[in-house]
Amino acid sequence: MKLSDFRYYLPPELIATHPSPERENARLMVINRKTQNIEHKTFKDILDYFNDGDLMIRNNTKVFPARLYGTKEKTGAKIEVFLLRELNEETCLWDVLVEPARKIRIGNKLYFGENDVLVAEVIDNTTSRGRTLRFLYDGNHCDFKKLLESLGEPPLPKEIRSKRLPTPEDKERFQTIFAKHEGAVVAPTAGMHFSRELVKRLELKGVNFTEITLHVGLGVFRKVDVEDLTKHKMDSEEYEITEEATNIINETKIRKKRICAIGTTTIRAVESSISTMGMIKPAKGWTNKFIFPPYDFNIPNCMITNFHLPESTLMMMAGAFAGHELLIEAYKVAVKEKYNFFTYGDAMLVL
Repeated sequence: MKLSDFRYYLPPELIATHPSPERENARLMVINRKTQNIEHKTFKDILDYFNDGDLMIRNNTKVFPARLYGTKEKTGAKIEVFLLRELNEETCLWDVLVEPARKIRIGNKLYFGENDVLVAEVIDNTTSRGRTLRFLYDGNHCDFKKLLESLGEPPLPKEIRSKRLPTPEDKERFQTIFAKHEGAVVAPTAGMHFSRELVKRLELKGVNFTEITLHVGLGVFRKVDVEDLTKHKMDSEEYEITEEATNIINETKIRKKRICAIGTTTIRAVESSISTMGMIKPAKGWTNKFIFPPYDFNIPNCMITNFHLPESTLMMMAGAFAGHELLIEAYKVAVKEKYNFFTYGDAMLVL
């Protein structure tokens, strides 16, 4: 398949700038691969599609408030710093992106917060925009992370941030209720539709849940700039699948029950650790797996996802799962029916 196979017209006004008032009240499109049927529901109607013994796999990554605003020493120039990854806990060393990058040199100091409560020094230039910062902080690591959280903003995508400023609501809603292990700079958006009440109702129906961890990075938004998809390289992301999750998933597969992956990030994790027998195995490490059509999935037989931007790797994975023609038809219907797209948008259930 080619990049141009995932091109479609998305009216800008359909990119949601705010979440639905209640998590479970987002719209839900249900598409059936066998019947090719498309239904229009509300997300809480997902209850109707799962039964006793079915399994949902969720991503328990936690998004940290990765966007900081500071000033450069001497000039006072405003600098945006986007935290990518902590390199060393003891020395408070971080990989970051900076804007405007042209103003930042090795040795520069950056100041954050009122009365410059946090100071960082640039110690390396890694890419045209990337830098390595050492935060000059004498306290313990726990206090340092709390300070970062108080200074940082939720890392809303530029498609939302260009239309509005972050609000206090974003700190809660740009996070799933499953969030546990901090490390993501992008939200696993499919999981954002679940409320605690909905999870409870699913559990009362006999639906099981298990968790994996995949810390979503900015690479999921990186533009694909090659027509031949086999030549695109995904950025690596850290993930973990425990032995407990492995046992639950494999037992459910043996019983031939429904296994639903909540989001493309969950699929990328589970499909990155498959045995020669087609079963999942425990894993801890990094994955740069890029899934696009055609692809035979080993673990999930249904998935929940959002409506993704044109030519995105997320849309390509959804196309591999749903089937390219059915996905394109579903997206055309979604545009016609004015579904909300992207991070804060509506959901799709692929059966």
